[in-house]
Amino acid sequence: MRRLHTLALAFSALLGLFVGGWAYLAPLSFYESFPGVLGAWVSVDGPFNEHLIRDVGAMYLALAAASAGGLVWRDPIGFRVLGLAWTVFGTLHFAYHALHLEHMSVESAIGEMVALGVSLLLGIALLVPERASTSDGDERPDGSDQATGTLEPIR
Repeated sequence: MRRLHTLALAFSALLGLFVGGWAYLAPLSFYESFPGVLGAWVSVDGPFNEHLIRDVGAMYLALAAASAGGLVWRDPIGFRVLGLAWTVFGTLHFAYHALHLEHMSVESAIGEMVALGVSLLLGIALLVPERASTSDGDERPDGSDQATGTLEPIR
């Protein structure tokens, strides 16, 4: 596993646990004060909806669990799948907030875009293929091609 993948998985798992745990376990507190020291980013965008906040928390916790699984199983295809999930979520999440900054202070808007950009970059980092590390450089002993993540028949 590349160091990049390890770091992206670890930080995405921590991010998912932090955001997801807070949103799921204390939805009103999350709504009123997320992300904490940087201001309140959720409450400025509409009324409190416990169901929606808990669903977001559950989704973040699911992504965190998948990232933790990626750290345990360390599979290049798994990295790509996790990267795809985090990147799709990160892109859509970033785009929504980028188009809805009018209710925020300049400082909060910048903080939110930076935080969401970092989250998106974690997903993109997981999409970066591993470099081949075997002597011939193309194929691993299990028959998977590290450069493409595809499975080839074992000869």
